[in-house]
Amino acid sequence: MPKFYARRRLGFLAAFTGLIASAGLLNGPAASAALPTPVSAATARTYLANLTVATEDRTGYDRDLFPHWITQSGTCNTRETILKRDGTNVVTDSSCAATSGSWYSPYDGATWSASSDVDIDHLVPLAEAWDSGADSWTTSRRQSFANDLTRPQLLAVTDNVNQSKGDQDPATWMPSRSAYRCTYVRAWVQVKYYYGLSVDSAEKSALQGYLANC
Repeated sequence: MPKFYARRRLGFLAAFTGLIASAGLLNGPAASAALPTPVSAATARTYLANLTVATEDRTGYDRDLFPHWITQSGTCNTRETILKRDGTNVVTDSSCAATSGSWYSPYDGATWSASSDVDIDHLVPLAEAWDSGADSWTTSRRQSFANDLTRPQLLAVTDNVNQSKGDQDPATWMPSRSAYRCTYVRAWVQVKYYYGLSVDSAEKSALQGYLANC
């Protein structure tokens, strides 16, 4: 390609990139696949076999003991980071708030075009973590847990589905979309194993049953 045309092409690409950035498409974290891929079912079964079985204890729990939605990069907090990661064609403003885009909720198969219809689910709920050993953690470790972008712990889902889940474990709540259940339990076990959290007997039995079919 002649140098003149190459320079014109580069100039056009730079201008086009500038237009995209000014529209907010490059603001905030880069878009990527949704939930980080959890460990395999075989690995999850091994992890589950090594988790301590203990009775849950809610004594002293307070959601504020898990500082969450901390700043991750620039003006983007954890919620905004996950909205960008899990959404499609997400446009953000200068404060990193999503102004448009779409979000597919793997729990129920619904798609939303307003970020206000989407919650960021802690796959292993904060209260569940507290019951399972996080009551002995430092505030710093609880903050890391509540804002973990590396493990399969945070996911954009339909808001009322997340609210119906509340602090339930897989013994009493699972995604209504059965195709996602294997991913869900693999992620659940991985997070509990990584953080050294316990399981109660009903929870372990449910997890074993779901993993047997993965």
